[in-house]
Amino acid sequence: MTDTGSNPFAEPDFSALHPSGTEDSPDEGYSDEDVDDVEDELDDEDEFDEGEEFDDAGEVPVQAVAVQENHADDAGNRVAGGTARSVLEHVARSIVDDPEGVAVEVGETRSGIRLSLRVAQGDMGRIIGRRGRTAQALRTLVRAAAARDGQEASVDIVD
Repeated sequence: MTDTGSNPFAEPDFSALHPSGTEDSPDEGYSDEDVDDVEDELDDEDEFDEGEEFDDAGEVPVQAVAVQENHADDAGNRVAGGTARSVLEHVARSIVDDPEGVAVEVGETRSGIRLSLRVAQGDMGRIIGRRGRTAQALRTLVRAAAARDGQEASVDIVD
């Protein structure tokens, strides 16, 4: 081994790991014929059909199945603005001192859904934030949650 000195970025010497002291190339010992033989063996393996029974418990075929999510089927089971409402309630309850005083009402509009947020009078300043930055961040977060459901949402903070 060579001494790398005090340089932690110096290339380490692995020559002691090789018995002959010379470095082996990664492809040494393999030829194109070996690769062709392995490919032929893979092609010759038995194919499995769906519903085929197996005698040996260790003999289980692995099949890749394409999974396609279809959100249109679930559309009838969802509450309008459910994700956006849940996000707004969760974040608002996390910000305020009185989480029991948080109430969210959902209403439909032409452009999407409207969420009305009511909090205790003492927590109004926490929800609005300095220069309205917390309120704007809430609106952005809720808009993103609604977009996940394919909807548009707006948040009103009600006195």
